Amino acid sequence: MLRTIEQYQERFLKGFNTTYKRYLYDKINLDEKLIGVVGARGVGKTTILFQKLLELRNLGKKALYISLDYPFLSSMNLNELAFEFYDKGGEYLLLDEVHKYLDFASHLKVIYDMSDLKVIFTGSSAISILNAKADLSRRVTLFSLEGLSFREFLELDKKVNLKAFSLDQILANHQELANYLKVDLNDFKNYLKFGYYPFYFSKKSSYFESLLNTINLSIDIDLTSIGLIEQKFTYKLKKLLEVICASEPFEVNYTKIASLAEISRVKLYDYITYLNDAKLINTVEQSSGLNKLVKPAKIYMNNTNLIYAYGYSCKVGNVRETFFANQLKQSHKVNISKQGDFIVDDKFTFEIGGSKKGFEQIKNISNSFVVADDIKTGSGNKIPLWLFGLMY
Repeated sequence: MLRTIEQYQERFLKGFNTTYKRYLYDKINLDEKLIGVVGARGVGKTTILFQKLLELRNLGKKALYISLDYPFLSSMNLNELAFEFYDKGGEYLLLDEVHKYLDFASHLKVIYDMSDLKVIFTGSSAISILNAKADLSRRVTLFSLEGLSFREFLELDKKVNLKAFSLDQILANHQELANYLKVDLNDFKNYLKFGYYPFYFSKKSSYFESLLNTINLSIDIDLTSIGLIEQKFTYKLKKLLEVICASEPFEVNYTKIASLAEISRVKLYDYITYLNDAKLINTVEQSSGLNKLVKPAKIYMNNTNLIYAYGYSCKVGNVRETFFANQLKQSHKVNISKQGDFIVDDKFTFEIGGSKKGFEQIKNISNSFVVADDIKTGSGNKIPLWLFGLMY
């Protein structure tokens, strides 16, 4: 079995030539004993594993890559295979799509406790490792891999090197940054349509078809393999996703959504949680009050590419807010504000709009900013929307 897996590994590596490294790559410390990288389908988790495999080889380490959706592994005992590799001098085990393996958390715990193997695994963003297995949560260092930021899209598309900037840097120095970077707004519009998933660069002519297929696989395979939903009910999740995509975030009517998706109100909240965990939608709560204990204040698609993939008439206000919430949630707390659109880290209030957007709604609020689309450079507390895509 071990020899067969090694042969598969070599076949995969022969066709692997991706040299661009995502923002998360250097954060993965190879000295850690158990590392998990979770994220939505298509954001590049497998690519990171292969790149780490090549790095380990260059360091002279003995590493083994295993994709847990290999059909011949269905009857395999994972920890026994791991121990066999370890007994033959193995040092690093790289496990891809760990959620496809039944009771994976228990096997990872045994490998951790009974060997010196270092393990890096990837899995669906819907894995609730920290909640499902408290004993594993104390052992694992868990990272979430998001889709491409606007910065990363530009680096890949234009073959340039761009630095990431913190929120504080953007708020304080946005004019200088915008003047220095001289971004073409057409590049930003392209990113909003097809720049979030790395596979765009290998499937430009069939990007939206591939993206819709990715959405279906996330529901049909990932959510069912974890046991969140039965296969016979996956069509309900798909219908709910379409209803959410066609709805305006500021018009969240749960009774109407449940009716259109043909789902009971009781099941609706569970299904919304599943889609949010799978990084297909993005739920944002109120900044205060009791409502957030029951249901999110607004529901967006996870990223703007998903809106365009469904082919609906894309409301520009929806696209702008979706982008902002998506990019900021990567490293900040984002809530719906009572005045303005969003409040970030319970401190900064943001009103999102077009180039002519003014401060009327937030004029009496400290630490408030207008985030404007269709402008290259801002002034004062008015900041170009595209700049918030340079945060990771």
